[in-house]
Amino acid sequence: MRCAICPGSFDPFTLGHLDIVRRTSRLFDRVIVAVMANSEKHNLFSPEERARMIRNATADVPNVEVIAYDGLLSQLCRETGAAAIVKGVRGTQDLEHERMMAVVNHKLTGGEAETLLLFSEPEHLHISSTVVREYLKYGLDCGELLPPEVAGDPALLLKTGRGERR
Repeated sequence: MRCAICPGSFDPFTLGHLDIVRRTSRLFDRVIVAVMANSEKHNLFSPEERARMIRNATADVPNVEVIAYDGLLSQLCRETGAAAIVKGVRGTQDLEHERMMAVVNHKLTGGEAETLLLFSEPEHLHISSTVVREYLKYGLDCGELLPPEVAGDPALLLKTGRGERR
């Protein structure tokens, strides 16, 4: 069984992320979407909230599982036997960053996991979690950037002031 990991902070999970996960699910028997910890980022949503949103958005893709992981990606590759790390790339800035990370991860996995880069579909090139967070900060509707399951998630609605407070 061929396994791939789609890692990211996914804060929040966008239509671009969903597209990459769906495309990866057609290439591999098992896909692990790993909500990774990143100490350099100040996340809007907790790892558990992000994992729940992704599970809801990918519920119709049977070979996808979602986990929150607080460790090195190379270690997760070893633990799961993943043959590939799959990342989405929107442009040259993403490409350069992912190329550097691919070299590091290849070395840390002893060559056991390859990094595959999937280019974003043109309709998703403008979508990033950073853009979504800016939309949310100013109370703008970001429904066209997010899967419906994420756009309607209670945590997102509360953080935008559109949900019920208990």
